[in-house]
Amino acid sequence: MSSLHHRHLAVSPEWLALYYRHPLELTHGEGRHVWDADGNRYLDFFGGILTTSTAHALPEVTKAVSEQAARIIHSSTLYLNRPMIELAERVASLSGIPDARVFFTTSGTEANDTALLLATTYRRSNQILAMRNSYHGRSFSAVSITGNNAWSPTSLSPLQTLYVHGGVRTRGPYAHLSDEEFTAACVADLEDLLGHTRAPAALIAEPIQGVGGFTSPPDGLYGAFREVLDRHGVLWISDEVQTGWGRSGEHFWGWQAHAQNGPPDILTFAKGIGNGMSIGGVVARAEVMNCLDANSISTFGGSPVTMAAGLANLSYLLEHDLQGNARRVGGLLIERLRAIGATSERVREVRGRGLMIGVELVKPGTDEADPEAAAAVLEAAREGGLLIGKGGGHNTSVLRIAPPLSLAIPEAEEGAEILADALREVG
Repeated sequence: MSSLHHRHLAVSPEWLALYYRHPLELTHGEGRHVWDADGNRYLDFFGGILTTSTAHALPEVTKAVSEQAARIIHSSTLYLNRPMIELAERVASLSGIPDARVFFTTSGTEANDTALLLATTYRRSNQILAMRNSYHGRSFSAVSITGNNAWSPTSLSPLQTLYVHGGVRTRGPYAHLSDEEFTAACVADLEDLLGHTRAPAALIAEPIQGVGGFTSPPDGLYGAFREVLDRHGVLWISDEVQTGWGRSGEHFWGWQAHAQNGPPDILTFAKGIGNGMSIGGVVARAEVMNCLDANSISTFGGSPVTMAAGLANLSYLLEHDLQGNARRVGGLLIERLRAIGATSERVREVRGRGLMIGVELVKPGTDEADPEAAAAVLEAAREGGLLIGKGGGHNTSVLRIAPPLSLAIPEAEEGAEILADALREVG
């Protein structure tokens, strides 16, 4: 055990997770690579849990942070803040929500907290619909709407949460159905659920479930849900903390794959917009955002430094068409991984979109999740010079692959080959 690991254990909670038997201390990064304290270089296919969305040490972002820090680091939302207003204008325009208002937070958890506050206040209801296998953050209210047992440490809750089918296409009671039948069955389940309860405040859903292992429903499911929700006056919150900013390649926001009945009422975001800086936020149409009848501020949300980083990162992402790069390079990577998976009895499914890819592992000859194999592949990939993540529903048996959106084709091929070697090593 390294001295730093020993010091970490002495001062940190036991539930604070670390990857690897011998945890890494990352010291610096550049592009799609990072280095540890021993000088080892790694191809980064996890990007700080999908946060380093553009590239490590992107000059445009580091320059913007440095220049803003030299002027003023902090002021709070009690004062006019030019970078915050400029970023809010761009996010509102990109959101697709009419008459949009934007409130910045410091994380995705806080963004989802804010969305729940808005929805429950607007609807005068503390009842929330959420998806099975979902994850929405680590706060008391976010945990209470998380449908993933591994990330839900308490059943105590300020909310009454009801869980809906649909977030996982290839497991569960509707897995055997066609896409059309699957959607119809999930809509019927939602209709039935709403017939047994008082009208909820909102449905919150990740278009692609992140911690749940990059699972998703057929396109159009949440749009079909929207028809039902609208009849009951229930709001739709799209949690875009992991799916936003073009990561899926096909769409800028995940909700756009379900857009037949319009945009969500509330959209939450974080992670990728800051390229590593601490930014989260909420977009909602004005009547929903303005429903609070008490004062509120944010001490650190909308910080001039993080907003400058967000503006520079968003500009780079759009000007260099990183969404298109995610679609092109991600498409090649997922096909390469599917070819690799076809040669391994451990790979049940390779799924995803763009640069948001999950590789689900099972015990050979069964359909039983294999978290031990996932942990072993994670270790073997690291030894080969590749950093990936893991997740999944009932068991953590999905390898999560989410490189920066500027990933080049040779890097995608290199990462796929390292992962293939890791799978072969585990057997």
